[in-house]
Amino acid sequence: MNIVLAQGGGGSFLIQLVPILAMVAIFYFLVIRPQQKRQKELETMRNNLKNGDRVVTEGGIYGTVAGINEKENTLHLLVAPSVKIEFSRNAIIGLRDQPNK
Repeated sequence: MNIVLAQGGGGSFLIQLVPILAMVAIFYFLVIRPQQKRQKELETMRNNLKNGDRVVTEGGIYGTVAGINEKENTLHLLVAPSVKIEFSRNAIIGLRDQPNK
């Protein structure tokens, strides 16, 4: 009789494991995977920056790329006439729309 009860317990463990695995899969597809996609897009945007691009930094500073130093992975932003600030490329979080000319 004890053997029959032990075998029945193994099946219920698998049944309990299925909802947990389903939650992990849902979490992966709803949270982790989209975050990885956004991170990859951000990295691509940062690597494709060029002079003249209008960008915004993590600190909320808007500027125009005035120079890029590939060796140090930095760039210079023109934030006002004759005012350039050096930033890490990783500080850039997005591109601004180009003004209509």
